[in-house]
Amino acid sequence: MPKQIARLAQMACIWEACAPKPGNVNRAHDFSDTSLEDFLISAVAIGPALENAAGSGTGQTIWQAMTDTRRLVQSNTNLGLILLLAPLVQACMSVPAASDIAKVRQRLRAILEALTVEDARLAYAAIRLAQPGGLGQVSRADIAEEPSITLLQAMALAQDRDAVAREYVTGFAITFEIGLPALKEARLRNGNFSDAVVQSFLTILSRVPDTLIARKRGTETADRISRQAAEILMRGGIFTDEGRAALAGMDRDLRDEGHTLNPGTTADLTAAAVFLELLETTVRAGTEL
Repeated sequence: MPKQIARLAQMACIWEACAPKPGNVNRAHDFSDTSLEDFLISAVAIGPALENAAGSGTGQTIWQAMTDTRRLVQSNTNLGLILLLAPLVQACMSVPAASDIAKVRQRLRAILEALTVEDARLAYAAIRLAQPGGLGQVSRADIAEEPSITLLQAMALAQDRDAVAREYVTGFAITFEIGLPALKEARLRNGNFSDAVVQSFLTILSRVPDTLIARKRGTETADRISRQAAEILMRGGIFTDEGRAALAGMDRDLRDEGHTLNPGTTADLTAAAVFLELLETTVRAGTEL
């Protein structure tokens, strides 16, 4: 079962990367320093770490996944994904019926509460290795220093400026309460999985301003982009001609030269929801885990 769950997480990364989400690398667009191939290679790279997540623990999984990624890819393609998937995959592997989402979330909360200072040390090392943009410096538990608090406590300190950190504190509220329901609803409306990924992405972005954009360009810009996503959804999103035209316009607006308007955190949150949906779908189809 660990191998199959890890493969579903890798598939989620691939689905998310390939879907035509505005402002992100996808099948139609690369960045100047990062290509779709980089994201696909990264999805392959994290497999061994995720497969061993149940026995390794969260911090070690994060560190191994990032180390394995950076051996193959020179840019930061998946730090947020790794931070989200490490405890989530571990929780799924710890629940006998992995498709029981309520029990997965219950187990996830227990895993997050049990995080240690060593988990924080390993996660900090992985973050430094990834060299994500827009981090800046903070007065307490700065990423450049060795932590003296648990990983959950460190995430609590960062939750106002980073939505991935906020997920740790809230038991992955965005993933379970916004992203996954939106993905399910979109799949019922249209069986195309890629379209559903885009619609889920827009739903998350409309309700949660992207914190990567906020760190790079400010909260006003992030709020404006969230309002734009909400307007696109009002026009039908990916499912109507009007919505798709507005989506194409948003994509053009977000593609600045320095990629400072890339809703990268929203993409990571979307991938976590995709992983849970793939898990449920696999079990519903009767596929052996």
